[in-house]
Amino acid sequence: MIINEIAENPVLEEGSEAAEELTPAEVQSLLERERQSDPADQAILDKVEQQESLQAFEARTEAEYSIDGVADGAESPAAVATTVEEPPKTDPFEEIDFGSFFDDYLDPGFKSPASESFEKPSFETFLSSPVTLSDHLQSQLSVLILPERVRQAANSIVGNLEETGYLTTPLEEIAVAEGLSLADVQGGLKAVQSLDPTGVGARNLQECLLLQLDARGCRDGVAWKIIHDHLKLLESRQLSHVAKAMGRPMNHIQIAVNVIQHLDPAPGLRHSGGGARQVEPDVYIEKEGEDYVITLNDDDIPQIRLNGEYKRMVDREQEPNKDIRNYVKERYASALQLIKNIEQRKQTILRVCQSIVRRQTEFLEHGIDLLKPMMIKEVAEEIGVHPSTVSRAVANKYAHTPQGVFELRYFFSEAVQGPSGSATPLLIVKRRVKKMIEDENAAHPLTDEQITARLQAEGIQVTRRTVAKYREDMKIPSTHQRRIRA
Repeated sequence: MIINEIAENPVLEEGSEAAEELTPAEVQSLLERERQSDPADQAILDKVEQQESLQAFEARTEAEYSIDGVADGAESPAAVATTVEEPPKTDPFEEIDFGSFFDDYLDPGFKSPASESFEKPSFETFLSSPVTLSDHLQSQLSVLILPERVRQAANSIVGNLEETGYLTTPLEEIAVAEGLSLADVQGGLKAVQSLDPTGVGARNLQECLLLQLDARGCRDGVAWKIIHDHLKLLESRQLSHVAKAMGRPMNHIQIAVNVIQHLDPAPGLRHSGGGARQVEPDVYIEKEGEDYVITLNDDDIPQIRLNGEYKRMVDREQEPNKDIRNYVKERYASALQLIKNIEQRKQTILRVCQSIVRRQTEFLEHGIDLLKPMMIKEVAEEIGVHPSTVSRAVANKYAHTPQGVFELRYFFSEAVQGPSGSATPLLIVKRRVKKMIEDENAAHPLTDEQITARLQAEGIQVTRRTVAKYREDMKIPSTHQRRIRA
């Protein structure tokens, strides 16, 4: 938004040491009144007029002298030239300013922005573009020797793949759209399924896993047969039924299941995903001695200033066009409002972080288990602004703390009634539910009622329906789906 405003508003510019800065106070005075002629400028104007009069007098004198000289029979220019002595001959090397030469071309030292100005390359030019799944597959297809029609079908299949790597478009539809035979499209699919990552081009989960097992040389093995013949039993984790149906001991089934668990059900995501997200903290909260110091990171915010060159355009004497003066005044007013808004947002973030430090000192000292419930409304009342102002200020903002980098919204959590009537953050309750499920016996997983009873025994007042909602929010399967039958 700031960059766009700088581009659209001519009186705004990024800070530069060489540029003349016009302070907001000066602009405000320009907006409040039309500037009168400055008596301090009169001396300059008088000096300029005197200089112009002197130059005019010298020009007239020179003209009169030239006329009088000719009239009095003065010597001709040629005769005068013959009487002038010839200048002495000089060495050409003496006319070369070697000092300036070395200063201009061989001096590696610092040059101020005023003496040398150049545009720095954008940082984005040094970033590599991510390789998409389509790019990855097309680069492999380009080195395969395929019939032209099969290659056309393979290219079409690659273009129809989901980001997971699955092909959901029927082969018959691709054949009709490309004007190819079904055999050509099947050949193209076989070519795509031979590419990396293994499993790409599959039309369902079963085919995807079988392709990966085939690539490992496990065709007709125990794991391959489980996927091919008993996938439904595997999904419901009825391993005893799988062992009975295959006539295999349970340890063989467990080994096969372990192999299957290491397969990739969505092979295309490794190239389709956005990759790891890099976050640069907007705020740094660091401990110095017994106190916490809050520092705002302004590196990504342009240092904007008001362009003083437009100052003369609001002067009635220098710019007689009233429309132009009004336009420049409006631009100055808009620029001042932008600067004010930026400063207000900085102050809001700073005060919110100060409130977080006061309320979450134990978290900053010892970690997430000591996070306290905190509502946006409470912080807004404390710093004297509307809750929506706090919500906008902390949106997509990150803080670097002694416990790691956290989104500012992470510190705001609803309260659940805890032991002795104290409040426990909702985030902590969800973490406890997840920890209980991670530590449960897979053969006898905990029910929502049992988890509720354990939390209530710890003094946390929740209902079974609430626990079920927490579990669903964390995408944890139900008790039946988590159970492993021996």
